[in-house]
This record gives sequence, structure tokens and C-alpha cells, in this order.
Amino acid sequence: MSIFLKTYCIALPIFFGMDMVWLGFLAKNFYRNQIGFLMTTELNWVAGLSFYLLYIVGLVVFVIGPAIEKKSWMHALFRGALFGLITYATYDLSNLATLKDWPLGVTLVDIAWGVALCASVATASYFIARKICAEEVFL
Repeated sequence: MSIFLKTYCIALPIFFGMDMVWLGFLAKNFYRNQIGFLMTTELNWVAGLSFYLLYIVGLVVFVIGPAIEKKSWMHALFRGALFGLITYATYDLSNLATLKDWPLGVTLVDIAWGVALCASVATASYFIARKICAEEVFL
């Protein structure tokens, strides 16, 4: 198995698990109170799973892989935070700009979550991948 696939298989459950704790427990009432009027009762599993599968490709290619190449957990941490900032801000600021009654509070909290989540996942995945893939070359 390539180091890309190993790193992907490391990052995916970490990201998914942390996001499920956030969305399902820690911030569940926050989102329901703020944007419950927009939320569906039936989850679109294809869209949701597609997001996770694709997002982790970006995190591995643009953040974790380069951090492994540089042998720098600080690269993983800071580039992970930047990746989270840019990607979550893209979604939330677009919603703030285009959707009627989209709350500023949701935008700010969600962007902060994206920064924390991606920085954490990238750093944890970096350390695990470095242990598992010791001398392999990324990409």
C-alpha cells in the first residue's frame, strides 16, 4: 500500500471521528438553534460521505504529505490550520454572502472549528504516519 493510501487511511477516521463528536454532541444544539430552519430531517448520505472522502484527499495532498516530506510536525500544524481556515471560510463566507438569515455566529464558530479540526487531524496524522511509514517516500 502506498504511503498516500496509508496516510489517507490514518487521517480519515481521525477527521470523521472528531467531526462526529463536534456535530453530534458538542455543537449539536448550537447548530440546531442557529440554522435549524435550514436543516433537513433526512441526511443525504451520498453527499455527506463524498465530502469526507474528498476533503481528506485535499488534507493529505496539500498538508500532511508535504509535512511528511519536510519531516515537520509544525508544517502539519500550521498548514493544517491554514487549510481549515481557507476551506471552512469558503463555505461559511459564501453562505453568509448568499443565504438569507445565515447567522454570523455560525460562520465564526464553524471557521474556528475548521481551523482547530484540520490542524489537529493533520498533526496527529503526521505523527502516526511517520511511525507507520518510517522510511517511505510520500508521492
